[in-house]
Amino acid sequence: MLGVQNLLTYALGALLIILLPGPSSLFTLSVAARLGVRAGYRAAAGMFLGETLLMVATAAGLASLLQANELVFAVVKYAGAGYLTWIAVGMIRAAWAMWRRRDDDTAKAATATATGTADATPPPNGRLFRRSLVITVLNPKAILFFLSFFVQFVDPGYAYPGLSFALLAVVYQAISIAYVTVLIFSGTYLASQFRRRRKLSAGLTTGAGALFLGFAAKLATTGN
Repeated sequence: MLGVQNLLTYALGALLIILLPGPSSLFTLSVAARLGVRAGYRAAAGMFLGETLLMVATAAGLASLLQANELVFAVVKYAGAGYLTWIAVGMIRAAWAMWRRRDDDTAKAATATATGTADATPPPNGRLFRRSLVITVLNPKAILFFLSFFVQFVDPGYAYPGLSFALLAVVYQAISIAYVTVLIFSGTYLASQFRRRRKLSAGLTTGAGALFLGFAAKLATTGN
């Protein structure tokens, strides 16, 4: 179909890959847990757009540029690592504030720091979207991954490989949307638990911040 080989095998492989935790999906989950379903979908939209841009860049040959030019790869890599570190520090600071403060409203305001707001008012519609987008696109390894994964399922003799990449991208994003929807609604359930258990909320927020630091370290130390 459109030059794609073993589409079912590809879909199963994509599902397994999507299920692996990453900074974008973790950010979306944390946003949904703090700010609700709508905010979760705003963050998810940024992730979907970022992934789509990476897939388009892969098809356009950017992967070859990153492989050939170490400077470009390093700039994107360290920018991404720095941004993830900044997000992680915000989460850990929010958790520390929640741990120290007993008033629930004040704790909620502190929690918002993790998603870029300093008070309890809802963030601007575009802020969570932009943060999620930046987290997703500042990962040069993702472009190389899409190239190495997609090419295995494209018929080299097909005359229109762009259509093959497009079909693979649509299937990948359909699976990703279903998975992220589960994450978002799981996050709203967690939010109801957090409201009753401030220490649990602080502990899990700290854990999320630590994971982001781990993602940043992994990205900063990886090679091309």
